[in-house]
Amino acid sequence: MDIKTGQMHQDGEHAKFREMKEGTAEDWALISKHYMEFASDLPDRVLTHLKLLEGDFGGFPVCRLEHSLQTATRAHRDGRNERYVVMALMHDIGDTLGTYNHPDVAAAILKPFITEEEHWICQHHGIFQGYYFFHFIGSDKDMREQYRDNPYFDACAEFCEKYDQAAFDPAYDSEPLEFFEPMVRRVMAKPLSSMYVNED
Repeated sequence: MDIKTGQMHQDGEHAKFREMKEGTAEDWALISKHYMEFASDLPDRVLTHLKLLEGDFGGFPVCRLEHSLQTATRAHRDGRNERYVVMALMHDIGDTLGTYNHPDVAAAILKPFITEEEHWICQHHGIFQGYYFFHFIGSDKDMREQYRDNPYFDACAEFCEKYDQAAFDPAYDSEPLEFFEPMVRRVMAKPLSSMYVNED
């Protein structure tokens, strides 16, 4: 697999079907083998994509990679568990491809590997982060109130208050991406749940 392109090389055997309904157990055994090999490289692809955020300021006081590192560093130094810290590191990974819905992109990537609460925080952090600036761009800063009755409301508000909105300090001593790499690898080593992976 080419880490830079994320594409599998086309060497070796291939399934024989032209339509999925023609597939055999042998076809799917072969596909499953390739699938697991490709899946094992997911942390490499994630780390490569995070590096694309370096130098991308978008007008902010720090670049998007530094913001991500600072958010994760603050969460780590506050004693959060590894899944939470990895979520904090990756919460804005969708900025490059999901310009209008970046929280959904990050949440989708992380969903198999984190808890329901951590996933909800990641998926909704954008609207909660809006509490700090929506009123400056003609929107409602209290848009998050539509989720007031959700059991994860306070957890998401806390994530934004303590880690996300606070992570734009050019003088903050963030840990480098290499510090978080082992955490990313451990968290993404095996999904907590996925329709593509049997519990056995």
